[in-house]
Amino acid sequence: MKRSFVEFWVGVFVVGGICAIALLAFQADGTGVFSADRNYKVYAKFNNIGGLRVKAPVTIAGVTVGRVSGISVDMDEFSAQVEFAISEQFDSIPIDSSARIVTAGLLGAQYISLEQGAEDIFLQSGDVIEFTQSSLRFEDLIGEFLVNQGAE
Repeated sequence: MKRSFVEFWVGVFVVGGICAIALLAFQADGTGVFSADRNYKVYAKFNNIGGLRVKAPVTIAGVTVGRVSGISVDMDEFSAQVEFAISEQFDSIPIDSSARIVTAGLLGAQYISLEQGAEDIFLQSGDVIEFTQSSLRFEDLIGEFLVNQGAE
């Protein structure tokens, strides 16, 4: 009797610990089902997204304002269409803002950086950011460097 009582509470403790770790993982990521932020969707098209992934941060001046929520191919233009969810608390981003794909460090993860525009009209759900700069590929930079070195 006493042994089964102890085993029951050990089981409850283990299950509770696993649930707590899962909750912390979702909270630390900031993109889980427990995120209370309301978002609006914005789109941008890029010629090359490099290693950009879903759930990558979207930043303004280094501050995370959203996450990449989808990546697809536009077969009409043969470009990558990136959908990102921006938190509603950042609802005053000018519609003429630009988006570029940047890399955190030399070989780090890629994310979207938004540069503020000057318009008095703000982005709303479903809008497309027209001004984009695609990812710089490391291989292209090395190739360009080698070509320039050979020209001297």
